[in-house]
Amino acid sequence: MSEPITIVGGGLAGLTLGIGLLQRGVPVAVWEAGHYPRHRVCGEFISGRGQDALARLGLLKAIENAGTRLARSAAFFAGKVSVPPRPLPQPALCISRFVLDKLLADEFQSLGGELKAGERWRGSDGAGIVRASGRRVEPVVDGYRWIGLKVHARNVLPSADMELHFVPSGYVGLCRLPGDTVNICGMFRSKSTFPELSKNWRQWLIGPEGSALHVRLAGAQFDEDTFCTVAGLDTRPQKATTLTGCCIGDALTMIPPMTGNGMSMAFESAELAVEPLVEYSRVHLAWPQAQRQIAVACDHRFSGRLRWAGWLQRFLFLPRARTALILLTARSEGVSRALFNLTR
Repeated sequence: MSEPITIVGGGLAGLTLGIGLLQRGVPVAVWEAGHYPRHRVCGEFISGRGQDALARLGLLKAIENAGTRLARSAAFFAGKVSVPPRPLPQPALCISRFVLDKLLADEFQSLGGELKAGERWRGSDGAGIVRASGRRVEPVVDGYRWIGLKVHARNVLPSADMELHFVPSGYVGLCRLPGDTVNICGMFRSKSTFPELSKNWRQWLIGPEGSALHVRLAGAQFDEDTFCTVAGLDTRPQKATTLTGCCIGDALTMIPPMTGNGMSMAFESAELAVEPLVEYSRVHLAWPQAQRQIAVACDHRFSGRLRWAGWLQRFLFLPRARTALILLTARSEGVSRALFNLTR
């Protein structure tokens, strides 16, 4: 007899963990407040060790077949300074979250998992409960409010498979998806609220006049059905070993989105949690020990990249420091390669 596992949150981490446990014969229920499929604020690419985790879980091929595109190059822009397209040290796998979430939800259910979509978990933490319910919400962080915006568009021709544009209040990433669709995803900060965001979101995403981003999106045809937003973002790192519950994905900690490693960390943390939870379910390991093993493994895997990512985000919000770093990156491909590896 196996002890059941309840996963609170049916995003990337929660569904992937559920699939990994079902593959090992563990009964799983996932509670998800939203519905499938839907669009989410996301860079929509997997960059880092997440692809390896998906391969070991037997999911990579199905995801590739669902409609993906490889991103092999990236370019960076900040004011009048830019880094021309450079090859990525490792290609990223680009896929719409609308497609990906549905694929994972269908796979979870096909394996016999119980998916409670549209239902919010009302219970408390305890043995067999895993939190994968997304980021922690913090309206104000260090005096700033943070918000994420995302929309798909056509008639956009990036100079590279992925572009990152720094604007005065944040940054906007462009990512080529299958077909002629481009994902436009931005993260912004403000010391005041964001007035009439539902009407003014284009102004935030297209950047100031004269910027490379504004020029790039001048003829963009936005698919308004894909527009979504998220507020209260907090990218300050947390250690799993300091939390009272068992957490994975963004419920554990959120890496600054500009690193492009958030989706990968969701998959990686899910994979790290599978074996201890299997041992708990088979009554070979007590819950406190299983939770501790997951926390230690996550801290070991992510602490270094979170530290570097936090430093990099703070640095890039200092205009002079950002310009100096981008100039240095433009002159030396080794700098961009090093930063890529350190945050993945």
